[in-house]
Amino acid sequence: MPGYIMLMKFTAKGLADLKGSPNRVNDAKAAAQKMGIRWVGWWATVGEYDAVGIVDAPNDEAASTLALATAAKGYVTTQGMRAYSEAEWAALTSKL
Repeated sequence: MPGYIMLMKFTAKGLADLKGSPNRVNDAKAAAQKMGIRWVGWWATVGEYDAVGIVDAPNDEAASTLALATAAKGYVTTQGMRAYSEAEWAALTSKL
């Protein structure tokens, strides 16, 4: 399945309820599973983004739906990008 990186920033609502964020991560895992998305991991980060999530999704639509459903709750904003594995990257570059 294609890989996706989700970059997240806390909103004011998310900052006001940081203690609830572990529960929201678990909720996102459950939502991903119901969508047929494999949860690779989630990390809190320091810098421009507050958190990074990595998933493998069946397609762009599924990854986008998860990102939108997450952002719609109002605790984070999301920015997603397609990520290619080493094997996928080698296959792409072999065609050059």
